[in-house]
Amino acid sequence: MVLDQRLVEKIQKLKKQRNAVILAHNYQPAEIQDIADFCGDSLGLSIEAAKTGADVIVFCGVEFMAETAAIISPQKTVLLPDKFAGCPMADMITAEQLSELKNVYREAAVVCYVNSSAQVKAESDYCCTSSNAVEVVDSLPDTQQVIFVPDQHLGQYVAEKMKAARHVGFVLWPGYCPTHVVITEDDIKEAKAKYPDAIVMVHPECTEAVKGLAEQILSTGQMLKFVKGSSAKRFIVGTEVGIIHALKKRNPNAEFIAASGRAVCPNMKKITLDKVIASLEDMQYKITVPEDIRIKAKRSIDRMLAVLPSR
Repeated sequence: MVLDQRLVEKIQKLKKQRNAVILAHNYQPAEIQDIADFCGDSLGLSIEAAKTGADVIVFCGVEFMAETAAIISPQKTVLLPDKFAGCPMADMITAEQLSELKNVYREAAVVCYVNSSAQVKAESDYCCTSSNAVEVVDSLPDTQQVIFVPDQHLGQYVAEKMKAARHVGFVLWPGYCPTHVVITEDDIKEAKAKYPDAIVMVHPECTEAVKGLAEQILSTGQMLKFVKGSSAKRFIVGTEVGIIHALKKRNPNAEFIAASGRAVCPNMKKITLDKVIASLEDMQYKITVPEDIRIKAKRSIDRMLAVLPSR
């Protein structure tokens, strides 16, 4: 892939004019990752959004990520280059549904995955990402019951990690990531049979059966760190295929095999260089969060950011 330098130069010029920073998730198209000021997983992007000195944040990801930046930095203008870049998992629970669940489990603490709407974050006690979900739950009292929303697979992974330390259970919402659940046991078994020397890394959003076949269960940020410190030269990657671009850039001498070519998030692929230019030129599409929701949601995000992840 060769970047169109005319478009890159135009983006650089517009960034300077707007005092803007471009943040891109690890699942974004390669050309978007290459022009970003910072690429990362949800936690890394949340941290960057919180500390940037730019006036404008162009968030190359999906809506809940841009919302998170707007919650953390209300004084900044947060732009999402494609207004239709959503997250099916985030849409699987509403604030009203969570409120009803809280009425059933009145003593439980609500931990919501960052892949959720601002309204759901506002109804939650703690936010978390796949990088620090275990640490967030581990920071709670051992006897504290936990409602975990919306991803049942990440929630189940955390529950298994906490089994020995916690005396009460988890209430899991039946949400999931459509991109990760398409990765099957057969995909992993076939890849391992073809590449027996490869280390299998999978994301905790994968199904329990798939995670059971992996040597490493890692967020995308953790995958990047793990590979950098590994002496292995071949890896089977069980997550959205966009991460392979970043893995190859940072580890040119290693080989990366997608566990499944079907693991493509259509929403993450909606943003293009032309849309980034249009976003900066016309200041579109601005993401805002009502102040009453923002204040409540920020509390759960601040608690997340206070817990150090195992990155």
